[in-house]
Amino acid sequence: MKQSWRKIMIYGNTEGIKEFTLQQLEQLYEIKLNKGQLISEEIAIFLANISTKINKEINLCIDRNGNITEISIGDSSTVSLPFIPVYEKKLSGKRIVHTHPNGNPKLSSVDISALLKLKLDAILAIGCVEEKVTGIGLALCNLEEDVIHYEEYLYSSFEELENFPFLEKLQSIETALRRKNIVEDEKEYAVLVGIDSKTSLQELEELAYACNIEVVGHFFQNRSKADKVLFLGPGKARELSLFQQIKRANLIIADEELSGLQVKNLEEVTGCKVIDRTTLILEIFARRARSREAKIQVELAQLKYRSNRLIGYGVTMSRLGGGVGSKGPGEKKLEIDRRRIRENISFLKKELENIKKTRSVQREKRENSNIPKISLVGYTNVGKSTLRNLLAAEYNPNSNTKEDVFAENMLFATLDTTTRTILLDDKRLISLTDTVGFIRKLPHDLIEAFKSTLEEVIFSDLILHVVDSSSEEALSQMEAVYQVLEELQCQNKKNILVLNKCDLASPEQILSIREKYSHITAVEISAKEHKNIDVLLEEIKKELPQNTKTCMYLIPYSDSSMVAYLHKTSTIQEEKYEAEGTFIKAIVNQETENRCKQFEIE
Repeated sequence: MKQSWRKIMIYGNTEGIKEFTLQQLEQLYEIKLNKGQLISEEIAIFLANISTKINKEINLCIDRNGNITEISIGDSSTVSLPFIPVYEKKLSGKRIVHTHPNGNPKLSSVDISALLKLKLDAILAIGCVEEKVTGIGLALCNLEEDVIHYEEYLYSSFEELENFPFLEKLQSIETALRRKNIVEDEKEYAVLVGIDSKTSLQELEELAYACNIEVVGHFFQNRSKADKVLFLGPGKARELSLFQQIKRANLIIADEELSGLQVKNLEEVTGCKVIDRTTLILEIFARRARSREAKIQVELAQLKYRSNRLIGYGVTMSRLGGGVGSKGPGEKKLEIDRRRIRENISFLKKELENIKKTRSVQREKRENSNIPKISLVGYTNVGKSTLRNLLAAEYNPNSNTKEDVFAENMLFATLDTTTRTILLDDKRLISLTDTVGFIRKLPHDLIEAFKSTLEEVIFSDLILHVVDSSSEEALSQMEAVYQVLEELQCQNKKNILVLNKCDLASPEQILSIREKYSHITAVEISAKEHKNIDVLLEEIKKELPQNTKTCMYLIPYSDSSMVAYLHKTSTIQEEKYEAEGTFIKAIVNQETENRCKQFEIE
């Protein structure tokens, strides 16, 4: 007997599912729902039964006539959506019903994202476990001040769902859409969650601001260490879920580094995308990196961090994920396997090694030129780049040919290391290097990735530790910087404390820093107001290695170009014209001494 074959119209991830199960699902195409009926109890129980057996999400797309237009299957946490055209002043005319085989009926951030971006009539999540329905989550679009938002409901029974005025809600939203100029709000609104200190959450808010995220609430639990499963305690995690709904947040940012399991479990409880402090810092670095080296370093840190956390990105793996934590220079798919990640890490390390060799050659040239090397270090957003721009503009002999680095009142405004020469008033040239800012809880992978950049600090003759003296957290910020310097084995190098923003600091704040670090030379300046910069330069001259000496020269009038050279490169102490030529007594560096050796006299 000849067997007839036909294509089964079930889409998505059907691998490993028996044909009989697919045929059962296909029969749903023949069912038509009543007008205004979101979903029938019979269909929901049927979906829950199959979904829990195969441990995959099942997705139905239903039009306004009650016809099921597409059925698809995803993994246990995501499902691909059908193509749905998006209209400007009306809803799509389609609603999505899908299962959550983890038993949680709460809609996830990806569900809400799909609702808003596709302007769905509604989206429903059927929570199911052990072939039973645990609840139904429902969300619809609404308008708030001409911006598309959503309203969300949670039901424990189908009787409650059947009483929902679906058609009236549809009519109301579509009437409003036709009358108004609608703005789609794609901004991320975050709740910050911490267990360390409330002060640390304030810094996390600054990090969020640097990533264009609006913080709508802080959530804090005072505990000695994080819960291994949920980061917070189970009760607090449920409170966070309610708090996030009240604040209308679509992102949760934890102030500690989370494991993949913690991310996954917290996403399931809250139904919201979850990232941690490290992911946020990596995202800022990814957005700010400009040079080839900085981009490679950021990508290397991202890959290292993600390689052990692939399990934790269930909610963000959907094609509708996006947002913070899912972008970066040379971004790779989160679904990439660990073997491929290891290959990429190996490749990027080789690229960094090549760049490191180039940097070594450049450093060797500077060493051969006997130019003293100074590095600017400090906590992020203390004014390093502002000071660097000021010195490069005012004291750089070639200032017209060099551009300023980006300096803004935000964390990690600049990442790329730049080196410029500065001419002191004693005619000594020095090289000034601006480095990436440090921060508390700086991800170890970032320190490792940026070590080639931070080598400039290792090989410097003098470190200028720039401090925001007006900050309430100045002392703890300084401690964080010294910890990183210790990791780089630079803690014993000569350094000057540059107490920046002194015009904004109180005398008590300045005094507290000076008392704690009384063994280190400190200079109060304001880079923005150009205050005490000359005092700082005098201290730099004192602390720099003395590679100059006083020499006397008698230069024939036929070699007058050498007189001009001495005026340019040295400090002239005495000059007079004699019968044999020009007599000059000057403080010269080693290079000048070698070049003028033939004219030197006792």
